Amino acid sequence: MTDYIPDLYWDATYAIAMALIEHYPELSPEDVGLQELAELVQNLPGFKDDPDLVNDQILLDIQTVWYEEATTL
Repeated sequence: MTDYIPDLYWDATYAIAMALIEHYPELSPEDVGLQELAELVQNLPGFKDDPDLVNDQILLDIQTVWYEEATTL
Protein backbone atom coordinates (compact mmCIF):
# COMPACT_ATOMS: atom_id res chain seq x y z
CA MET A 1 0.00 0.00 0.00
CA THR A 2 1.36 3.40 -0.94
CA ASP A 3 0.78 6.59 0.99
CA TYR A 4 -1.60 9.04 -0.60
CA ILE A 5 0.17 12.25 -1.54
CA PRO A 6 -2.26 15.09 -2.25
CA ASP A 7 -1.58 17.59 -5.01
CA LEU A 8 -0.24 20.79 -3.49
CA TYR A 9 -0.86 24.27 -4.87
CA TRP A 10 0.29 27.63 -3.54
CA ASP A 11 -3.10 28.38 -1.98
CA ALA A 12 -3.04 25.18 0.12
CA THR A 13 -1.25 26.97 2.94
CA TYR A 14 -2.10 24.53 5.72
CA ALA A 15 -1.37 21.41 3.67
CA ILE A 16 1.96 22.86 2.57
CA ALA A 17 2.88 23.76 6.15
CA MET A 18 2.08 20.24 7.34
CA ALA A 19 4.09 18.75 4.46
CA LEU A 20 7.05 20.97 5.40
CA ILE A 21 6.88 19.69 8.98
CA GLU A 22 6.78 16.11 7.75
CA HIS A 23 9.48 16.34 5.08
CA TYR A 24 11.86 18.80 6.73
CA PRO A 25 11.63 18.06 10.48
CA GLU A 26 15.16 19.33 11.01
CA LEU A 27 14.30 22.82 9.75
CA SER A 28 12.90 25.63 11.85
CA PRO A 29 10.54 28.00 10.00
CA GLU A 30 12.13 31.10 11.51
CA ASP A 31 15.52 30.09 10.08
CA VAL A 32 14.25 29.73 6.49
CA GLY A 33 14.29 32.70 4.13
CA LEU A 34 11.58 33.27 1.55
CA GLN A 35 13.66 32.14 -1.43
CA GLU A 36 14.66 28.95 0.37
CA LEU A 37 11.05 28.40 1.43
CA ALA A 38 9.88 28.69 -2.18
CA GLU A 39 12.44 26.05 -3.19
CA LEU A 40 11.46 23.73 -0.32
CA VAL A 41 7.78 23.95 -1.25
CA GLN A 42 8.48 23.31 -4.92
CA ASN A 43 10.46 20.19 -3.96
CA LEU A 44 7.66 18.70 -1.84
CA PRO A 45 6.11 15.49 -3.16
CA GLY A 46 2.84 16.34 -4.83
CA PHE A 47 3.61 20.00 -5.54
CA LYS A 48 1.95 20.76 -8.86
CA ASP A 49 1.61 24.55 -9.11
CA ASP A 50 3.44 27.02 -11.33
CA PRO A 51 6.54 28.36 -9.49
CA ASP A 52 6.02 31.72 -11.20
CA LEU A 53 2.69 32.26 -9.40
CA VAL A 54 4.22 32.62 -5.95
CA ASN A 55 4.78 35.98 -4.26
CA ASP A 56 6.16 37.12 -0.91
CA GLN A 57 2.71 37.28 0.71
CA ILE A 58 1.94 33.65 -0.14
CA LEU A 59 5.31 32.59 1.24
CA LEU A 60 4.83 34.63 4.42
CA ASP A 61 1.41 33.03 4.92
CA ILE A 62 2.92 29.55 4.51
CA GLN A 63 5.77 30.41 6.87
CA THR A 64 3.37 31.75 9.50
CA VAL A 65 1.21 28.61 9.47
CA TRP A 66 4.34 26.43 9.45
CA TYR A 67 5.66 28.27 12.51
CA GLU A 68 2.33 28.10 14.33
CA GLU A 69 1.95 24.38 13.68
CA ALA A 70 5.58 23.51 14.39
CA THR A 71 5.57 25.27 17.75
CA THR A 72 2.38 23.58 18.94
CA LEU A 73 3.42 20.00 18.12
